[in-house]
Amino acid sequence: MSSREIVVQAPWLKVDCILGEGPLYDPSTSTLHFVDITDKKVFHVNTQDLDSLSVDNYDEPITSIALRRNGTGLACTAKAGFAVLEGNSISYITQPIPPDELPHTRFNDGACDSKGRYFAGTIYDNEKGVPGKLYRYDPETATCHVVDEGPFTDSNGLGWSPDESIFYFTDSIVNKIYAYDYQDGELSNRRVFVDCMQKGFPENTFCDGLCIDDQGGVWSARFGGSRIVHFTPDGESDVQIVFPTALNITSCCFGGPNNDQLYVTTAHCGAVGGDASRQERYPDSGHVFCVDLAGQFRGAERRHFAG
Repeated sequence: MSSREIVVQAPWLKVDCILGEGPLYDPSTSTLHFVDITDKKVFHVNTQDLDSLSVDNYDEPITSIALRRNGTGLACTAKAGFAVLEGNSISYITQPIPPDELPHTRFNDGACDSKGRYFAGTIYDNEKGVPGKLYRYDPETATCHVVDEGPFTDSNGLGWSPDESIFYFTDSIVNKIYAYDYQDGELSNRRVFVDCMQKGFPENTFCDGLCIDDQGGVWSARFGGSRIVHFTPDGESDVQIVFPTALNITSCCFGGPNNDQLYVTTAHCGAVGGDASRQERYPDSGHVFCVDLAGQFRGAERRHFAG
C-alpha cells in the first residue's frame, strides 16, 4: 500500500464515548449528531459552539441516525428496528427481526438513499447461527424487506456513489467492503470492492463505518487501526488519515459550511470486548476528531429519511 498520510494529533471534542458511532451533520443548523451505542446515548453539538453539547439518554442502544425530510428530529435504527426519536423516547416504525433471532442480534449501521428509503444491517451471532442481514425500509409503502440475506458478520458502513448507481456495504469481521449495482432501491451484482486483508492491512484491524466524497471516493474507518483510509472508486488506497492517540476509529462524515470537514467518531479501547489497558497508550479513544480537508475533498450529499 502506498498512500499519502495526514496525521491528526488531538481530538476536536472530548466526550469519552464507549462506542462512539454514526456521525451525522445537519447543514441547516451546523449541528453534528452522533451516538454511543453501548452507553445508549445520542449527542448533539453545534460545530460553531462546542459549549452547546447536549446528550439524550435512551433505554436501548441507538445504532444509526438519519435526518428527516420533514425537519422534525431524527430517525434511527435501534436494537429491534427502524424508529424515530421523540425527546428521550424511541417510537418504532417497524421491528422486522424475527422474535427467535432478536435475543441474539440487533441493528447496526444504516443510511438513506435519495428517495428517503432507510437501509440498515444487523450483526451476527456465530454461536447461535444467526447471520447479519441487510434490510430496507420504504416509507412510501410502509414496508420492510431483507434485501440481502448475507450471511454477514457485523453489518457496517454503507453509502452510495454520488450518482447513486453503486451501493457500498461493509462486512466488518471478514474485512470486506462490497459494491452493488443500485437502481431505485434494488440491489444486484454484489462483488468485493475492497478485501482489506488482501490489501495488506494488519490483522485485528477491521473496516467499520464509512462515508463518500463528491468524487466517489470511499472513506473507511479502521477499528483497531488508528486510521481512516480513502479508497478511490477503483478500490485503491491513496490517502490515510492517522490518529496516533486513538485506536478504535469507528465512523466518519463530511460536514461544515463547505462540506469539507471530516468528523470522526472513535471508541474506548475496552469497547466490545477490547483491551481496556491499551487506553493509556491511546488516551483519546472515545473522543471525536475533526479533519480539515478544505481544498482537497468535499462530501457527497447526505440523504434524508422520508418518514
